[in-house]
Amino acid sequence: MELQVCLNGRRGGADGAGVPLSPAALADSAAEAVAAGATEIHVHPRTPCGRESLSPRVVEPTLDALRARRLRVPIGVTTGAWAAPGPALRLERVGTWSVLPDFASVNWHEPGAEELAAELMVMGIGVEAGIWSGTDGAARFAASPPAPQVLRVLAEVTDPDPATAGQSARTLLTELGTAHGRPVLLHGEEGGTWPVLRLAGRLGLATRIGLEDTLLLPNGERALSNAELVAEALLQYGR
Repeated sequence: MELQVCLNGRRGGADGAGVPLSPAALADSAAEAVAAGATEIHVHPRTPCGRESLSPRVVEPTLDALRARRLRVPIGVTTGAWAAPGPALRLERVGTWSVLPDFASVNWHEPGAEELAAELMVMGIGVEAGIWSGTDGAARFAASPPAPQVLRVLAEVTDPDPATAGQSARTLLTELGTAHGRPVLLHGEEGGTWPVLRLAGRLGLATRIGLEDTLLLPNGERALSNAELVAEALLQYGR
């Protein structure tokens, strides 16, 4: 089972003390999650004041802290458009990284996605193509020249309703079609997290879990950590 842990996402301090933000806190949370069974890591690096950034002064200390734990799993970062004001600056900041992640997610519906993906590939960084439900991402990916070279497709189901998220996931997978033959990681968010994770298991697809996607366990209780979510995901996968 391929299980990515998404450590923090766009969550902040208001979401609770369990959400890791600093490089040290992210490294601790990652180590616990990997010990619980996560096979790779996805992280949103933050400035000391908690703002997401693609600046090398923010990304590189986070990667250094994670790698200092010798976790022996791939580490990826976001390149979400919200982390840099405009596609040109986003491309410029990524191009100045000297400490490189193993992979980076690129949301295909965002402006400048293809150019950013191509730059990451030239840098030797794997590209995780984020295809969100409810966007034109799947159609753009189908016609995209760099698409066949991506590491995988990250099929993101943005439907938060547990009653409909599963069907939204199936619709997204249909839109993706063969996905240029690339592996697919399927996941949901908020109320759709656990139904989509279970569906991913039934379909034999990779998935992910973490405080980025949900703060709650399947029974509605608050999750205390990413490690707790990972352990529960191993039990829920495929049910």
